[in-house]
Amino acid sequence: MITTVHVVAANPLRSVGTAVRRVRRPQVPGMRWGTTALAVPLAAGLVMPLRRNALIAFWDDEAAADAFFADHPLGQRFTGGFEARLRPLRAYGSWAGFPVDVSKRRRVEHDGPVAVITMSALRISQLGRFMRTSKPAEKAALDDPGMLWGTAAVRLPFAATISLWRDSDAVRRYAYSRAHLEHPHAIKEQRRRSFSHESLFARYAPISLRGSLTGGNPLEAARLPDIEPAR
Repeated sequence: MITTVHVVAANPLRSVGTAVRRVRRPQVPGMRWGTTALAVPLAAGLVMPLRRNALIAFWDDEAAADAFFADHPLGQRFTGGFEARLRPLRAYGSWAGFPVDVSKRRRVEHDGPVAVITMSALRISQLGRFMRTSKPAEKAALDDPGMLWGTAAVRLPFAATISLWRDSDAVRRYAYSRAHLEHPHAIKEQRRRSFSHESLFARYAPISLRGSLTGGNPLEAARLPDIEPAR
């Protein structure tokens, strides 16, 4: 199983149109789950720039992903930006299509950069509380020297964050260290009263990182640290 993340630039009208298009999974061979979303800055307020789209998907294998992005009309919309192919290292929570046998241990051996994807199917009644709790944690991530790049992805009630980090130690320091109280507080609030019907917090080893994004919050895969082949 692999996860893919694609982020592409789009004008505002096209961005909203693409974000609301449904991925009809039964029509896509090898796709276990997938969604489009608006890609917006971390810690954004109510007014969000509508200049990027994201597509997150779980696949049986890379061949299935290759076929979708080469031949499917929706997949073709997500070429030409930034692309990540990822192998799960550890996870907390659950999500349709995500394997249940991925390690839940906090410490998993891996050298080199890692990707982190958090996903929630929010309870609408908890949306305000979620935003008040999430925003400080996202600001702390932006200030953390271990984070290389990040974005949020929103298609309410679906909400996600996608981030790239220098290594697993940087992720653990941000997530659990007392030096960053904002994220431990968010964990505590989630456990006290869940924000969501379903949630997944997953750390990944990159298989490949390709492409670039210009404008605000730029990203160039060629300038990221070298990655070891994900085995």
